[in-house]
Amino acid sequence: MIDLLTALRSPLPWYVGGPLIGLTVPLLLWLGNKGFGISANLRHACAILLPDAIKPGFFRYDWRKERWNLMFAGGLILGGIVAGALLANPEPTRLSAAGAQSVQELGVQLRPGLVPAELTDLSNPGVWLLLAVSGLLVGFGTRYGGGCTSGHAITGLSTLQVPSLIATVSFFVGGILSANVLLPLFMAVMA
Repeated sequence: MIDLLTALRSPLPWYVGGPLIGLTVPLLLWLGNKGFGISANLRHACAILLPDAIKPGFFRYDWRKERWNLMFAGGLILGGIVAGALLANPEPTRLSAAGAQSVQELGVQLRPGLVPAELTDLSNPGVWLLLAVSGLLVGFGTRYGGGCTSGHAITGLSTLQVPSLIATVSFFVGGILSANVLLPLFMAVMA
């Protein structure tokens, strides 16, 4: 049993994990003609939860046809909970010496887990500011780009759509700017 837990806690090699992720979308398209995207579930949630009296036309559709996508998102959440609670690696995150130094210069201590405690301390008003601005940027980018990175980078690129290439490059540029400009600014404010 210990060996199984050790194997589950260890990352899959790239040559196993990559094809598993990369083949999921073509299989969904081929077997069920299902488009893949996680951000669409936010639209489905609004269609389910908003009362009919105040529901805009954008949310008036038969969301039941998209139950499979809601189940997929639920499975991701459940898998994340299981991985975080039962399969969490007790070792600190492994980074190169340069990466560890860069992170520590921001005031983040390396501990077990993937999300630094400094970024999840909800008693710090700076964390609330970081969450609000991050949510605004991600929400705006997702809506403006017509989908999230999973929809564009996986489905859109696999079907050779130029708008998806533009959106994916923009997501990457935004991530680089956020990691190298915005995160150091927020960490300085929160310190």
